[in-house]
Amino acid sequence: MVPLTIDANLCRRLAYAFVLAIVSAMIVSCGGETDESAIIPESLSAELQAGDIVFRRGTGVTSIMVVSADIHGRYSHVGIAAATDSGMMIVHAVPDEPDSPGDSDRVKIERPEQFFSKYKAQCGAVGRPNDSATAERASRYALSAYSRGVLFDHDFDDADTTRLYCCELITRAFKCNGLRICAEGSHPMHIPGLVDADCTLPSDIYNSPHLKILRVF
Repeated sequence: MVPLTIDANLCRRLAYAFVLAIVSAMIVSCGGETDESAIIPESLSAELQAGDIVFRRGTGVTSIMVVSADIHGRYSHVGIAAATDSGMMIVHAVPDEPDSPGDSDRVKIERPEQFFSKYKAQCGAVGRPNDSATAERASRYALSAYSRGVLFDHDFDDADTTRLYCCELITRAFKCNGLRICAEGSHPMHIPGLVDADCTLPSDIYNSPHLKILRVF
């Protein structure tokens, strides 16, 4: 009998897909809520500036795992505001939120109201970097990552700059523009079958001395 060899990356992807499938089933069983009304105050959404960093705590199992690992914070996801011809948008790297069926997990862009929809967020916050010029350049870096179709980093590897996870997108955007907004890769994240890496967590960015928190909601 020929021994069966199973690729480790495939195992991780299958495990990740299984967890997300369970989450989706739970959402449907709870009534299929798809309410796109936003938790972010309209006044705050209108005041967003390019380079503002936005935080949210999600509604799924993945968010619970991130928050459980991040003992110093309450948020599971982070993005950056960027000015576009369509208005102020949020650029972020996130898994399992494809823009179209069959699309790969990648850096994406959406309106603040979508990023903070009740379907995706339990609570949120907005922070503004002290250096507005650097923040604006960082937002353009994030837009470039979106335009280039940079894939999501399922390995959560800060050393791999060809793919990005949510916190890595933010730290890279600022680091490439001369500001190390927080320490990187300082937390061990070990989720059997999913993640085994030292990564950056949302609280690292939230607690940055280079950031002023404008509003928590």
